[in-house]
Amino acid sequence: MSEFIDKRQRAARFRQRLAIALQDQGMSQSALARRIGVDRSTVSQLLKDDGARLPNAQVVGECAAALGVSADWLLSLTDRPESTADILANALSLTAAPRALVDEQIFSWHQEAAGYKIRHVPAGLPDMLKTDDMLEWEYTPHLGRTTEQAINASRDRLNWMRSSQSDYEIALPRHEVDAFARGVGYYQGLDGDIRRRQLDMFTDLTAQLYPRLRLYLFDAHRLYSSPITIFGPLLAVLYLGRNYLAFRDTERVTAFTEHFDNLVRQSDITARQIPDHIADLKSLI
Repeated sequence: MSEFIDKRQRAARFRQRLAIALQDQGMSQSALARRIGVDRSTVSQLLKDDGARLPNAQVVGECAAALGVSADWLLSLTDRPESTADILANALSLTAAPRALVDEQIFSWHQEAAGYKIRHVPAGLPDMLKTDDMLEWEYTPHLGRTTEQAINASRDRLNWMRSSQSDYEIALPRHEVDAFARGVGYYQGLDGDIRRRQLDMFTDLTAQLYPRLRLYLFDAHRLYSSPITIFGPLLAVLYLGRNYLAFRDTERVTAFTEHFDNLVRQSDITARQIPDHIADLKSLI
């Protein structure tokens, strides 16, 4: 805390917070005394002494551990009673990431952020903007019969986006779309008709849904981004391949947001330029 607190006020707050923690835990003074290895009279003095003295660090630490709060909170160094481990656990989570967007976790994060802007850097082309043919080509080799689930999930996500109040900004490396149009790299062997229909779908959807859906292409020679999604001010999710790493603390969500906004500011192809750029790409097929 940046607020200056004199010794007497800090001692008074310690007594108040110790009493609150005891009440919240339903623990008696005698029980606390046994847990921290002191006489009951010592705990009574901690609660009733109106002087400016604070107990030693050992006693403060033992009280905090016994009551499930942080020593910093008891000493008014923070207004959050949780321990550092609990704060970190709540701010950071690791979630399994299926190969296709058929998992409920991603959808629940979208629903949680309804009404907020959602910023997205996909690992490849965004699934919810893909044609059925494209999804089948991409997911059949490892999903087999469940490819239909990926297709339905993509449709559900697009339909939800159409009806929700969230704005979507998607930023892609320019080389990803160029490689797709040329059918090279990851897209080697992908039929030209599928690529052409996919580019047409990009054109149609970005025109229909603009300005609520905005697609930007940035130059990966100058900028780099891992696959990320930022759900308004609520959380930022980093895609690791087999897992999602989700951050909920304000500082990191803000840092991810600033990173994404920089991608948009420095994009070579803006949302308004996407239709003309896609038309140019179709000539490469």
